[in-house]
Formats: sequence, C-alpha cells, structure tokens
Amino acid sequence: MSTKLALGPVLFNWKAEYWRDFYFRAADEWDVDTVYVGEVICSKRSPFFEPYYDEVASRLSAAGKKVVFSTLSEIMIPRERKMTESVCTLDDYPVEANDAAALFHLRGKPHYIGQYVNTYNEDTMAHLVKNGAQHFTFPSELYAAALKALVTEAKKLEVGSEIMVFGRAPLALSARCYHARAHNKIKDTCQFVCENDPDGMELKTADGKPFLAINGVQTMSHTYLNLAQEIPEMMRWGLDYIRLSPHTLDMGKVIEAFQGVVQGRFEPLEAIRMVREVDTSLKFSNGFFHHKPGYLWYSAA
Repeated sequence: MSTKLALGPVLFNWKAEYWRDFYFRAADEWDVDTVYVGEVICSKRSPFFEPYYDEVASRLSAAGKKVVFSTLSEIMIPRERKMTESVCTLDDYPVEANDAAALFHLRGKPHYIGQYVNTYNEDTMAHLVKNGAQHFTFPSELYAAALKALVTEAKKLEVGSEIMVFGRAPLALSARCYHARAHNKIKDTCQFVCENDPDGMELKTADGKPFLAINGVQTMSHTYLNLAQEIPEMMRWGLDYIRLSPHTLDMGKVIEAFQGVVQGRFEPLEAIRMVREVDTSLKFSNGFFHHKPGYLWYSAA
C-alpha cells in the first residue's frame, strides 16, 4: 500500500456553515483519501455541527472519500460520556477513539486509535489491537526512531499507521478552559469566545515572544508542524497515511504540496516553499521528529 493523505478532524470552533463548506470542498475539490469528521475538543461546540454531520458524511462518501468519525479527546461530565457512547454506536462509518471512554464502548469492534490516545510503544499497540484497533495515528511529540518502531510494529500487526505532518501540534488538554479565562469568563458561561480565534489564540511569554496557542481546553504549538522533508523517510518505513490538520489558510494548496511529495512530483523543499507562499507569516517546526525541542525548525536547505 502506498502512502495516502488524510484530513484530520477540525479542531477549532469554526462557524457551522464555514465548517460545512470546508468539508464540501474536501469532497468536491481535494485529493485526499480519508477525512475525519466530529468534535474532538469541546462538547459544547458539537450541537452547532450536528445538523450537518449526515450531509457532510454523505457528500464525502459520494466523492469516494473514506469517512471516519472522531470522538472527544477529554470527557468530564455525563453528557460527554453519552455523546461519546452515541458516536461509538455508528455502524455506517469507522470511529476513531481519542479517549479511554471510547475504547470501552468500541472494545471488540473494529475501530481507529487517534493521536490523543498515548500509543507510545509496541505493547500498547498489541493490547489495543486485541480489543479491535485496526488503525493508529501516533502522538505528534514522538521522535523518528520511536515512530519508525511503531510503524514497523503496525506492519507486523497488519493494522494501519498514520502520522500528522502539518498543522499546529496538539500538546495538552485541561479540565479548565484557558480560552474562556483569557476573556474573564468561565467554561460553563464561555459564550463560545474561542470562535474568535479560528486557528487558536496566540499565547506569548512574559517578554512578548509567541510561545503556544490556545484552543478552548487544548494547548497547541504556536508553530505549524511541517514534516514535508521527512515524508520520504517515513514512506520508506512503510507509513500508510500522512495527516494534515485543518486550518483556515488555503488547505487546497497545502494538500497539493504534500500530495506532490508523496507522489514524487515535488521535492520536499518545493512543497515547503508552496506552503509558505500560502501564508508567509507561518512559523514551521519539526523539532520533535529530530528528538529536539518541538518548536525548532531544521531545514535541509
């Protein structure tokens, strides 16, 4: 199997119609094999998107895309447990588990493992496969040797492997909502202020330097993970999928650049140039892959 492209779930609080149209473009215009749909970060956002789930999934499927529904990455209250259980009962589409509660409901049933499940070693993979896991997306903070070992193990276990190669890297989740606190609100009465920052809210150090990004209860990297240079190496390992995380920039151009590397039409540096032209303000990083601080950027140029 050659390496394919996957479009990860939208992690931000986009306007519902914008969110819907984004997936319509994925169906009608973009060369991706798999598209993940579903609310991963905050259950309070989900009611805005639920009216469109069926329409979006049907249109993606009709366009030949594989649709996977993702579950919440953090479950705190009964309503979120019920929401997760409901997603796990889907029969028409595979489900990606992003929390142990989803693993409970999916046990014995074929399912995907998302990057919010800490799959850090081969024993964890073997345990999850025994319970029905058939595809893994590995955490973004792993370095090359660890990722290679997991991709190799996936081959032995005859399950799929996936690594995120573009977008702000998920770093942590919190029971509290920093986004709400930044606007002098609390999580229960947040008034959805996170929708003001469709790619995350910039967080600076005390001396004013960009440091991280906040997305509701999620902490992300300020820099944009970009593993275009590392794709040929990961393809030699036998990686099945690379994941692009959606942002509001021109994702069609980003997909074109990364697909070009996978298909051998573009050199990685050309793809990086193409993505940089989409938004010249982007700061790239690939430090985790090289076993260095994650925010660093190593360029072969």
